Amino acid sequence: MTTDCVIVSQRYPPEKGGNASRIHDTAVNLGDGFDVTVLAPSSCYPPGNFERTWKRKQTDRDKGVVVHRLWTWQPQRENPSLLRRLPYYLIFALHAALWLVLNFRQYDVVMTSTPPITTGFPGLVAAAIGTPWVIDVRDLWIENSIALGYISADSPLVTAGRTFQRLALHSADRITVTTETLGDAVADTYGSELRDRVRVIPNGVDINRFSSVSTPESSGSRIVYTGNIGSAQALEPCIRAMQHVSSDDAVLQLVGDGDEVSRLKDVTARLGLEERVEFVGLVDRDRIPEILDTATIGLAPIKDSPELDYAIPTKLYEYMACSLPVVVTGRGEIKRLAADTDAGIHTEPTPESIGAAIDSLLENPDKRVAMGRDGYRVVSEAYDRQAIAGRLGEVFRTLKTDERLESYTAPDPDHD
Repeated sequence: MTTDCVIVSQRYPPEKGGNASRIHDTAVNLGDGFDVTVLAPSSCYPPGNFERTWKRKQTDRDKGVVVHRLWTWQPQRENPSLLRRLPYYLIFALHAALWLVLNFRQYDVVMTSTPPITTGFPGLVAAAIGTPWVIDVRDLWIENSIALGYISADSPLVTAGRTFQRLALHSADRITVTTETLGDAVADTYGSELRDRVRVIPNGVDINRFSSVSTPESSGSRIVYTGNIGSAQALEPCIRAMQHVSSDDAVLQLVGDGDEVSRLKDVTARLGLEERVEFVGLVDRDRIPEILDTATIGLAPIKDSPELDYAIPTKLYEYMACSLPVVVTGRGEIKRLAADTDAGIHTEPTPESIGAAIDSLLENPDKRVAMGRDGYRVVSEAYDRQAIAGRLGEVFRTLKTDERLESYTAPDPDHD
């Protein structure tokens, strides 16, 4: 029996970033037995990289997945303020909720991906209709926004946001998280009774797309970062680290876009590092395996913040699938992964420490080969995207079965 599921996500390819790729790979890998529909806004992230559209809805198919692009306000300025972002979030949430109401007979289960927390609104509508609802929590958006300085802890928006997030989490049937640490944080922040609803569905990688065929000797001295260039990433120390890297031909390539690009370009210019730091910009996602395949080292720098303890970015799994040794910063889950494997080096988010870690790998090709092999082993055994999507599919099937059993009315044995 086919399970019809709707996934509501604020971002979806051709937009770039970890969540866009996570939702895409999840949707297309759910496989046989699932008919998947994705609701997403018109492409507009990062702001200014896509033309604004006024079409109410655009529909296409992506590897068997039906994708409805629903109109919302599309900010065009780099690093828009919270007030400029709110219409983008709120209008899409209302539009997605309306679609769920008008098409309620077409699906068996709904999954909403957060952040932003506003995707909880269509989820609440689905729950009110009586549809099983899964919240996919990638991080605690409110707490992170406070830690990164976007909003004040005593703001009325924070109070309202936490109230809404609590309502959403307690209304959902299941809560999926990327790591055990994030599941604990959800329960600690919004209620210990939520622990029974939490299921860990980690980030992962399409092994077949990202497997490397290059050798360290043919890769030169290219250090690569791919993904969002934002405030949660410790990218300024990585740029400054190039002052401390001994290899004269070493180049840091930043592949992607985000709110911090302009500022980091200014930092690079002030330091006179234009020849050692290259801002590649956004590229088609199909090019990422090729870029990684010719790189020497992959960077996954996360800021040293307790609010980011849970984070293991998708890019890290992609580096490992390409047999790239990695240099990572951050605490919690990403530090633990580095300690539990031989795939790379964990270091402090300082220019000197990052530079020393890069040097140690550039100077030792055999070490790079060994780390690359172990990274590939780890992701192929535990983080293949298809297997991970299968785990989410089982969550969906269980909810559908439970709903069917609850709605079944047994015949009355005393009835003639």
